[in-house]
Amino acid sequence: MAGLGEHITAMVRSHASGDDAAFYSVALQIAAREAKQGHHVLAGDIKKAVDSSRERTPLTNVTTLTQPRGELAEIVEASNPEVHLRELVAPVELVGQIKQVLAEQRQRKNLLDHGFAPAHRLLLEGPPGTGKTMTASVLATELALPMFTVRLDGLLSKFMGETAGKLRLVFEAVAQRRAVYFFDEFDALGADRSGNDVGEARRILNSFLVFLEEASSESILIAATNHRSILDRALFRRFDAVMTYSLPDARQAVAVIKARLGSLAAGTNMAKLGEYTDGLSHADLVKAAESAAKSVLMRGETKVYREDIVTALNARRTASLD
Repeated sequence: MAGLGEHITAMVRSHASGDDAAFYSVALQIAAREAKQGHHVLAGDIKKAVDSSRERTPLTNVTTLTQPRGELAEIVEASNPEVHLRELVAPVELVGQIKQVLAEQRQRKNLLDHGFAPAHRLLLEGPPGTGKTMTASVLATELALPMFTVRLDGLLSKFMGETAGKLRLVFEAVAQRRAVYFFDEFDALGADRSGNDVGEARRILNSFLVFLEEASSESILIAATNHRSILDRALFRRFDAVMTYSLPDARQAVAVIKARLGSLAAGTNMAKLGEYTDGLSHADLVKAAESAAKSVLMRGETKVYREDIVTALNARRTASLD
């Protein structure tokens, strides 16, 4: 755990920048530190002060977003997603896992007070375009948090030799402000490797795992991979939950298309589209729906017909095979 001096420095910085969420996050880390040292009265007083201050502070829909500066700006992309859980089309079991994470995060104070950490380290695995990034956006939106995306493949290729140091910068940010941190292309880091780069890759992975273990439960850390099969199997136990994504079935595919078309699909016959949607990802279906909608609107009409959707789906399938 960072020293008290580092915590105080982080609090001063967050106060100066007007970042209340980061200020409270660091204050709660100090409270946890004091509790571990047996200073339970002081820890309780700090938590009460934070809770009281939060109650007096007007709530906004989303925590104020501060763009990363300095070295962090090279490796982290900040955003304020607006994607709600109701917009995510996914199997019931997967939606249930997401709801559980949301419930634990909303009850994190209660859980922490009893010695339990809320789920905050998640591994999402499945084919491209099946909703992994959208899930991170949903968690950020539903919890009114900013989202910071770290693209690990770019980090490894651009900063090979200093990757561990760059990762440390990211996890220092994790400690300083509550947010959703999305590590995309995790297989670039966590692959079970062989060859000349195995030593360097192992050192980087070990650094990541140490940072992951020590990460504050105030934030949510999400690692996403398209290739579960190439991950080092030892990685899975390091996460609080592993969520598996797959291509949508026929019913889910229609739901994705209808959601994107909105009122343009009113009354449109979408029965038995399975032969056209089979093998397409959620992202493919959204693109097809958008293509059909634009074609209709440019014709001067306000209704998408089945033929428009079939044409767009066939075009998307052809494009995905190229």
